[in-house]
Amino acid sequence: MSLTQIVGNLNLWISFPAVFLYYLFYSSFERDDPEGYVTDAENILTEYDFIVIGAGSAGAVVANRLSEVSNWNVLLLEAGGDEGLMTDIPGAVQLLQRTSIDWKYRTVEQTGACLAFNDNKCNWPRGKVLGGSSVLNYMLYVRGNKRDYDSWAAAGNTGWSYEDVLPYFKKSEDNRNPYIAANTKYHGTGGYLTVQEPAWTTPLAAAFVEGGVEMGYENNDGNAAKQTGFMLIQATNRRGHRCSTAKAFLRPIRHRPNLHISMRSHVHKIIIDSGTKQATAVRFEKKGQIYQVNAKKEIIVSAGSVNSPQLLMLSGVGPADHLQSLGIPVIADLPVGDNLQDHIALGGMVFTVDKPFGSTEARYYTLPAFLKYMVNSSGPLASLGGCEGLAWVNTKYADPSEDFPDIEFHFVSGTPASDSGRSIRFNNGVRDEIWEKYYKPIMDKDMWQVIPMLLRPESTGTIRLASTDPRTAPLIDPKYFSKIQDLKVLVEGTKIGLALSKTEAFQKLGSKFYDAIFPGCEAHTPWTDDYWECFIRHYSQTIYHPAGTCKMGPSTDPTAVVDPTLKVHGIKGLRVVDCSIMPNVVSGNTNAPTIMIGEKASDMIKADWLFIK
Repeated sequence: MSLTQIVGNLNLWISFPAVFLYYLFYSSFERDDPEGYVTDAENILTEYDFIVIGAGSAGAVVANRLSEVSNWNVLLLEAGGDEGLMTDIPGAVQLLQRTSIDWKYRTVEQTGACLAFNDNKCNWPRGKVLGGSSVLNYMLYVRGNKRDYDSWAAAGNTGWSYEDVLPYFKKSEDNRNPYIAANTKYHGTGGYLTVQEPAWTTPLAAAFVEGGVEMGYENNDGNAAKQTGFMLIQATNRRGHRCSTAKAFLRPIRHRPNLHISMRSHVHKIIIDSGTKQATAVRFEKKGQIYQVNAKKEIIVSAGSVNSPQLLMLSGVGPADHLQSLGIPVIADLPVGDNLQDHIALGGMVFTVDKPFGSTEARYYTLPAFLKYMVNSSGPLASLGGCEGLAWVNTKYADPSEDFPDIEFHFVSGTPASDSGRSIRFNNGVRDEIWEKYYKPIMDKDMWQVIPMLLRPESTGTIRLASTDPRTAPLIDPKYFSKIQDLKVLVEGTKIGLALSKTEAFQKLGSKFYDAIFPGCEAHTPWTDDYWECFIRHYSQTIYHPAGTCKMGPSTDPTAVVDPTLKVHGIKGLRVVDCSIMPNVVSGNTNAPTIMIGEKASDMIKADWLFIK
């Protein structure tokens, strides 16, 4: 019997005796242990030099770097609490969504996407915890393509070219793979953020890379000289455990006297003087009490691509017509919440194998697997929830003469049917009738999937306020596939995934495509472009990379919210530092680029203030 069958739910799992012993072992840290847990600030001052809103992938970095200056007082505000035991276990990642550490956002109803999901809405997990979404994610360390950053610089964002940002990627990184870390031109060691390959993978991972080589792609490091190719995953992984930004950047410096970390602190508003346009204070709620704390120098918003625009709009910075419709006084008329971009993918394909290699519940959540992880930090629970390989490939729409692929593959040694229908179906919101008809018949078999992800979507959406109540979730409308080219590129990426399954590397494992017709697509001739378009429109899976909603651009760019130093246009003392500032979402996963943004922004803030008397 599986562990999840024994305990039934997350709370009971946490109380399981073996977990309790594990908790005692790993949470009983001495005061000087760099991985000891953060203490919640009890005595909040009335004024700080800097207030950082959001302790996620960027905010944790900014709080760390600014508090390096001993005579600056820094307040870090986080709406959630600290990480717990479960978040430390990479293989338990599917169990984290839809819990108290997740904002549990959903998009508005989509008409051309998310059709297999409840109410035609996509679930959008976002971290509500120290470390933010770096606590909920699958830990993939990916930087994007050189041309992404060069295009930012070419659009007037001076200082954001690839050569400009590479040192900041390296600054954070402590790469512990000797073969990769030896490439010192592209990788760093000694930084706060541990990067390693996962401690456990299935034999399917090797087949994935071998299959890519058969197709003519290189086995390379996509974070170095060339992106196009196949690779085993690099991850924010420390000795078989998750290395979130809270673990990396906050725990080691939690005793700095000039850094106060206030958890369960929900920010309601940034106070901005309507006459001087100066951001002066932050109003937030903690344990039922309202605080208003002043900032002597700056307020840094690092709440992410959903919450950062929400907070700016609540504070009077945003599209004037939208704010006026809600009765919010307009401080600055800026396109906050526009330019929403996300990496959308086909998440529902299934391939079976006749070898016992799949990441099934029967192998993951068992007492022997848990004990192996507890003792040695190894075994299935040390894997990244089944995610084992990455690739960047060219469809017919990409120029093969350039290293600028348009599809990224996430290779997973499982499918939505691999966990007995207990987590993934609900994390994605799959409708019951689709689950029963398509996935339940193959439940718990040995399977794999390749998830083709659209790297550079043309479709853009919006974040808008649903209410002036800061507790009300904003309206998230990604407008997936509003530009038909996005769908066409994904269809071609899907075909490449099918071709991968036919390579000798997979055929020797008895790999077969599960050829049941996806519910809702019966009217289309199977395996035609029309059929795949239908499949993609139904199982439209976000890869959790919303970006662009507080776009960076020079003052001459009417679509920009912040300037190249990340200061909000027209407002003094206010910056946005997270992936919402990306003019275009990077061609890869967004956690590492967001950490880089935090590193670079910290230096820009220091440059502005260190020499001011």
